[in-house]
Amino acid sequence: MGVGVMIGAGIFSLAGRQAATMAGPGVVLSFMIAGITSLLVAFCFAELSSALPSSGSAYTFAYVIFGEVWAWAVGWALVMELLLASAVVSRVWSLYASQLLTDLGVRLPAPLAAITGQAEGFDLFTLFILVILTAVVTLGARIGLRALRIIVVAKLLAIGAVIVVGAMHFDQRNLSAIPVPATPAESTAGTLDSPLLGILFGQTGAFGWFGIFAASAVITFAYIGFDVVATAAEESEDASGSVPKGIIRSLVVTTVIYIAVALVMVGMTSYEKINSEAPLANAFREAGEGFMVHIINLGAVLGLTTVVLVLLVGLTRVMFSMARDGLVPSRLARINKRYRSPTRVTLLIGVLAILLAEFVPVLTLEPLVVIGTLFVFVSVAAGVLRMRQTMPDLPRGFRVPLSPVVPIASIVACLWLLVNLQVVTWLYFIAWMALGVLVYLLYGRRNSALAAGEQPVDPLAPGLRGRHRR
Repeated sequence: MGVGVMIGAGIFSLAGRQAATMAGPGVVLSFMIAGITSLLVAFCFAELSSALPSSGSAYTFAYVIFGEVWAWAVGWALVMELLLASAVVSRVWSLYASQLLTDLGVRLPAPLAAITGQAEGFDLFTLFILVILTAVVTLGARIGLRALRIIVVAKLLAIGAVIVVGAMHFDQRNLSAIPVPATPAESTAGTLDSPLLGILFGQTGAFGWFGIFAASAVITFAYIGFDVVATAAEESEDASGSVPKGIIRSLVVTTVIYIAVALVMVGMTSYEKINSEAPLANAFREAGEGFMVHIINLGAVLGLTTVVLVLLVGLTRVMFSMARDGLVPSRLARINKRYRSPTRVTLLIGVLAILLAEFVPVLTLEPLVVIGTLFVFVSVAAGVLRMRQTMPDLPRGFRVPLSPVVPIASIVACLWLLVNLQVVTWLYFIAWMALGVLVYLLYGRRNSALAAGEQPVDPLAPGLRGRHRR
């Protein structure tokens, strides 16, 4: 699940776009910064998931450690993060699938070609992938995980080919300008498109060290997903041991792969010549390896398929936990006896993802996914500090090393990335969280298990832990 959800857009498009417009060859350092930040947070996720192995992941952690109100805030942010990410990646999947068919010489009839591979507006391929993967998740996690294993192996083979062939055309002179001299961005200075850091300290622009750090904030999008592993805890064997291992190992593997591909890309082509629309494929075309374009497009289609699949699984488990606690309609927490999965909440999520992907220009909203993720990361790191004080004797399958240094460093690193996001992203996020407060006051607070005098599902209950062991 971890490798399946993380390896995707970060390799095939995000790295090139940031190299061409913000960080230059320093994009390699941006991946390192984002990867180190994610690893610090992953240690925190590993400890909490080993102590509280429940399907809600960060939502459940917040419920146990901080209470219902903060749990709602974290859950609401998770819904935005995972739902929007599903819509964004589905739209990108359509672009790559359409390009793959075009490169292979497959011509769709004109009426279909007009509604496929579109960045905005109705798109048939986006609808297709979301319908298929929603059906897969609805039929049960076992079917989805079997498909996931096969596709992950295939996309890793494609990425391996990219690294090996790309390394043959590596020119270290393309890395000599790190960092690239900074250039001011006067057109966005002091506007909503400026990073919050630029507004606060009067520094804005591209490239230089400022550009490297600004790119690292956006590149955090590429690492989103290791936290989704924790949402499958109730369906895992020996969750207190296997989930922390899955989180940390998948993140380490993904970070190494990302840095290797970024090195190959900026080593093959000068950052000034990188095509921000199809950066990796364009680099291989210029190197005379046209066949690799097909491998890249195929790898992108496979990679993004697994990303959408795991995002849907993760969001299903988060909303299932929220419904189980009564914060959203409890009907969504019913398990289908035939498929042994929460089919109602899965179908709802699929419909919402389709509506969002088809009728909202989601490709412009990628930073919203990042800000929601970083908010959750800060909450989890703070949760480790809090739980060490309030529940010091709680059994843990994994403990964060060098605590409290690592959790505090996680919070500081996430806050640094947050201030590198654009002001408009902050405004959208504040509006989303304000809407969440309204929904909680009108529905969640009145209908929660606590309001009804019931005991919310306890992730430490013997029955739940027994289900983990099975």
